[in-house]
Amino acid sequence: MRTTPHRISTQHPDSVYENRSGEGYENRSGEGYENRSGDVYDNRSGDGYDNRSGDVYENPYDELAALAGNPLDEFLHEEPDDDEDWAPPNHRRSGRRKRNRFAGLPLAAKMVVLLVVAAAFLGLGDRWALLYTEHEAAAKLKDAMHLSAAPEVDIDGFPFLTQALDERLDTVRITVPDVAADRVSLAKVGATAHDVRIKGGLLDFKGAEIGSMDGEVLLSFDDLNRELGASQVTFTARGHDRVIARGTLPVAGHDLRVAAEARIQRSGDHGIATRIGGMRLDIGDLATYRPGTGPDEGLHLSRKSAAQLRHETDKLKALFRVDAVVERLGVPDSAVRAALRNERKLAELTGSPHFVQKLMKLNLIDVAMGHPWLLKKLGLDPALLDGLTELTRPALADRLSLGFQLPKLPGTGDVRLRDVKVEKDGIRVRLSGVGLTFDKNP
Repeated sequence: MRTTPHRISTQHPDSVYENRSGEGYENRSGEGYENRSGDVYDNRSGDGYDNRSGDVYENPYDELAALAGNPLDEFLHEEPDDDEDWAPPNHRRSGRRKRNRFAGLPLAAKMVVLLVVAAAFLGLGDRWALLYTEHEAAAKLKDAMHLSAAPEVDIDGFPFLTQALDERLDTVRITVPDVAADRVSLAKVGATAHDVRIKGGLLDFKGAEIGSMDGEVLLSFDDLNRELGASQVTFTARGHDRVIARGTLPVAGHDLRVAAEARIQRSGDHGIATRIGGMRLDIGDLATYRPGTGPDEGLHLSRKSAAQLRHETDKLKALFRVDAVVERLGVPDSAVRAALRNERKLAELTGSPHFVQKLMKLNLIDVAMGHPWLLKKLGLDPALLDGLTELTRPALADRLSLGFQLPKLPGTGDVRLRDVKVEKDGIRVRLSGVGLTFDKNP
């Protein structure tokens, strides 16, 4: 008989089955069943039930097991292998050639595409030729003008190649930074050239002729403060044609406060000049020096120090003992002798408001030339006498001068200054030129 893992055992030792109806079956030996009513079924072979009358009965559990089958057969069964042998992929194109999408376009569309591609290549070539020409022009200008850095060259107009073939350029802009001009550096020189004719063309460049040119020059206050700042002087704008200079100036070991006003004006057609005025150097609060020989120039006491001097008896008596001082103050000799003997007379003589004005008009340099000790008595360093006398008006004006001349341009032509204007950031000069010619080998 076929067995499966799901077969349910039909025999159990020492088990008794009882029927509630009164009929029971008892299995005592494990080989058969006995009915208490007297009927006995004997199963000795395990294949069926054998009663004594000779009838055989099938086991219902065996029938169920035969119908269910073995559940492991599904997993233990080996299916045949139907996979084909592996072969490398074939990347070769098929015999049929794919249709070209471009070939399917209408003729007009093809022409449009070709024109767009050709225009793109022409545009790239035009820009490349433009950049190359600008670079070469900047290098030649740097060498011709002896510049520390190459200028910026921008050629206007599109397309460039048509202008180059015609050997004419409509507009060329040139910007040159940091151009040396006498004692100062020009922050920027910008020029725009119109109607430029190229000699020999771009392939065989021999020079250029410029029909007209306009531009501007900027003299920056920042550059002035840096280049002329050895004296720690700064420049600021005042109005449209004036510049104020303020700072400190070392004189005989002392830092004196300096102030001046420079008036900016043209100097011919190619230069800028400055007229320095209002120059003064303050020695603390004691005195003020103005270079020159006028009545208000020289070394004079300040109003504050002259007012305090009226209350200092020793210094007043020292002044009155110098005949040159008495003479310049215009005080009678009898009044001076009385003031030297009596302090009340001295107070009456110096207490007048006009006396302060007379003291401020006294040029101490003229007096101290023969009496250098008088400066020390008044609280001033006698060494300042030599330093201030050397600092004449021309010398001081030269230190504060902002004038310059335009650098000479290569080639021939006429470039002139048109007007000058003082702005917040510096001095701006407009210029123009006509008939300019530049040769490759001057």
